[in-house]
Amino acid sequence: MAWSDLFAGFAFYLIIEGLFPFAVPQAWRRGLAGIAELQDNHLRAFGLAVVIAGLLLLFVVRN
Repeated sequence: MAWSDLFAGFAFYLIIEGLFPFAVPQAWRRGLAGIAELQDNHLRAFGLAVVIAGLLLLFVVRN
């Protein structure tokens, strides 16, 4: 994997993260408020699920 792949992935991440507050700021704000209300163990489980989903997607795309 080249550094350019890593930077391209980070660029796509920034683009996707910026789309939501740009397109639907009120819904994005409500979503963040809902996430802020989660207990720590639920937030950790959510974070772990996102990491696993990302790793699986990366595995599928790279193979």
